[in-house]
Amino acid sequence: MTTQNPIQRNVGELARAQRGPLRFDVLLAAAVIGLLACSLITIQAATTDDVAGQPHFYLYRQLAYAIVGLGLMFALSRIDYSRLRELKYGLYVAMIGLITLVILIGGTTRGSRRSFFLPFFSFQPSELGKLLLILALSAFMVDRARRLHDRDTTARVMLIALFPAMLVMLQPDLGTGLVFVVIALATLFIAGTPGRHFAGLAAVGAVAVAFTLVAAPAVGVQVLKPYQMDRLTAFLNPSQDPGAEGYQQAQSRIAIGSGEKTGRGADEATQTRLDFLPEHHTDFVFAVVGERFGFLGAAIVLSLYALLIWRTLRILTLAKNLYGALIAGGIVAMLLFQVFVNVGMTVGIMPITGVPLPLMSYGGSSVIVTLMAIGVLQSIYAQARVSAASKGRVLTF
Repeated sequence: MTTQNPIQRNVGELARAQRGPLRFDVLLAAAVIGLLACSLITIQAATTDDVAGQPHFYLYRQLAYAIVGLGLMFALSRIDYSRLRELKYGLYVAMIGLITLVILIGGTTRGSRRSFFLPFFSFQPSELGKLLLILALSAFMVDRARRLHDRDTTARVMLIALFPAMLVMLQPDLGTGLVFVVIALATLFIAGTPGRHFAGLAAVGAVAVAFTLVAAPAVGVQVLKPYQMDRLTAFLNPSQDPGAEGYQQAQSRIAIGSGEKTGRGADEATQTRLDFLPEHHTDFVFAVVGERFGFLGAAIVLSLYALLIWRTLRILTLAKNLYGALIAGGIVAMLLFQVFVNVGMTVGIMPITGVPLPLMSYGGSSVIVTLMAIGVLQSIYAQARVSAASKGRVLTF
């Protein structure tokens, strides 16, 4: 019987870390597969009667988006994410270019220009822009690693994020624009930006909100679209006009409440089946879960999101370098904000902003880009395992 010396053991650990299951965070993958399965089940339950003669219309398309996204996730998980740092200028220019282009020549839906209408699905550049902003912004911050505590760095990071955010809001898409801002704030926080900088940003934000909601309308300048103002008003006073702008949240709360413990089932889920609940396969998909599958179904979905967020935070702590930590921080902020806002608006604690529920809401752009972000997370995890193995360390869950 032969024994390996320490060098041989380290080489063996490194070789195992560079191949096989060690390159994959199994729990993160389980959360993703679970949410995709919940999405397919819920969309099928919600849209059976939406397209005459095609009960599986939305189901098959969501399944196709999931398959494409999983393929891209796997591909991204096999590359070294650190190489993306060299592409920061190209990624940022591509993001700005796509968002600008869709404003100029994109298709119009309900008065908004957010998507390019392609043969098989509509591509929404702002969804891809979330991931591109995270990758580019993280790279810019790494380049200024020795000046992360400077006010100049904080100002530049916010300007880099606010420019595309303002373009997105012009489409108009307030919810996605807010996601861009949250990504920038989370990246600053992970980088260790001093608290006084956040206090200054909060003051500037308060002034901007006051100007947008009070000062500008008082002088006849409408920064937000009328329907956006109506949604905010309906959120602040939900019982004032439940038949108009308050209708969506009122129906959503009825759907979730009627599901009780285990749901109403297919035949009794009248809020969804009789189309009282609007946008039941996109913005209000969580309300469908509540009505059809009850508290139990909602708890399962939220538990899967908790697992997803936990694993993302764990990957943040395992990252082999600052770039990986900043990317993971941006992704977890993107996911957590979208889950909180979407679920919050279905239960009436957040205004309706059109933010999709990651991996649950129907839509090719959202599903595919979210899976691509998960692929980058898996790359960060894999590279952390390789780095640890090369140093003779073993990473635990």
